[in-house]
Amino acid sequence: MSTLPTFDTDPVPLARHFPADFAWGFAASAYQIEGAAAEDGRGPSIWDTFARQPGAIADGSTGDVACDHYHRYPEDVRLMADLGTRAYRFSISWSRVLPMGTGAINEPGLDFYQRLVDALLGAGVQPLVNLFHWDLPQTLQDRGGFANPEVVGWFTDYTALLASRLGDRVKDWMTFNEPAVFAFLGHADGIHAPGLRDWPTAIRVADNELRAHAGAAQAIRALVHDAKVGVAIDVNQVAPATASDRDRVAADRWSSARDAWFLDPLFGRAYPALGLDAHREAGHLEGVDLAEPPAGDLDYLGLNYYRRDSVSANSDRAFDWEIGAAPGSEQTQMGWHIASDGLRDVLLELNQTYAPPEIVVTENGASYPDIVDRDGRVRDGDRQDYLARHVAAASDALRAGVPLTGYYVWSLLDNYEWSLGYSRRFGLVHVNFGNQRRTPKDSARWYQRLIARE
Repeated sequence: MSTLPTFDTDPVPLARHFPADFAWGFAASAYQIEGAAAEDGRGPSIWDTFARQPGAIADGSTGDVACDHYHRYPEDVRLMADLGTRAYRFSISWSRVLPMGTGAINEPGLDFYQRLVDALLGAGVQPLVNLFHWDLPQTLQDRGGFANPEVVGWFTDYTALLASRLGDRVKDWMTFNEPAVFAFLGHADGIHAPGLRDWPTAIRVADNELRAHAGAAQAIRALVHDAKVGVAIDVNQVAPATASDRDRVAADRWSSARDAWFLDPLFGRAYPALGLDAHREAGHLEGVDLAEPPAGDLDYLGLNYYRRDSVSANSDRAFDWEIGAAPGSEQTQMGWHIASDGLRDVLLELNQTYAPPEIVVTENGASYPDIVDRDGRVRDGDRQDYLARHVAAASDALRAGVPLTGYYVWSLLDNYEWSLGYSRRFGLVHVNFGNQRRTPKDSARWYQRLIARE
């Protein structure tokens, strides 16, 4: 059960700190909500393969059905409209539109996204298309996936297809969601698809993601008039676990080897020296030839923020450190340290360091063990408290000069939470995965009032 909020969660005073045209929205991804995994010509993705590996998913589930959004999107769009949603960030299932990853187009798959975009626009919701949220076609993984330099061309061609079909209605585009998670959790740690455990491969994947982003941005600009192109980087606040020099150095090196590893090149810089040193010392660059990647050509930087990570060094060696929530800290069900002031500080630091034209909080949210009460309500006061704190932190950053133009809650619906299956709920709308019944939680009505300012 949710506890009573410990923060003044009245959304109306909070809303008045934001401009009238601020983009309040939701974010979601294809594999986590669509279902219809083998319908209408969709090909398998690496997550379809990975989810079937014994022990890969905490509850043994798959995204075969998920929220059945593929069939129920009209209901979900109506939910967004009822809540007053202004923007919706969704991803395209690459293998739904190109089952082999390249070559023959699957028109029924493309038609789904055409209908979704039309429904959103008809409901007054601005679509933001995210081209890649980790579900690479399995056929391309069989050819080396993102470790193969040819992926730059594959991704650029895929992007051009979507831009040519949707660009007359969609102006807001995102190339990648959290490229660090895809590269490192999927190719070095092995806990995400495709389940590899090889750091040099992960570094190659990261490098090719940056190059594919540049190719995709160019393709979008060539096909879509007045397009806005961005990328979403997950930057949680990194802090040393103690005041010791060892922990401080470890925190700096980890931040450079992970966050700045993507941010610096995206903003026209070389790979960060501190990160290069750490990866080299840990043996992650063995056999890897890193040339300077192209700049990102960004109209906005998307920030996905959830928590504060404490770094504790076991030794002076690179990557010999522990990362997680500080003991005794206030945490979500994910075990993530709640630190709303960290969102403000990260926004300020990103603005000071990189000066992006715009910043959008493209994900922020919290998982709690929600239940539908006998009266049909989901009383998720903890989530309201979390959101209120973070919206307040975003307003502080905005008033301090950060060019913040939008805030997207993760997520509209409870969904398939990757390697944790259906064991975690982030949605503002509860989903009964047995009958697909949607129940707006108290947090959904809170967000509705925030958007409406009344």
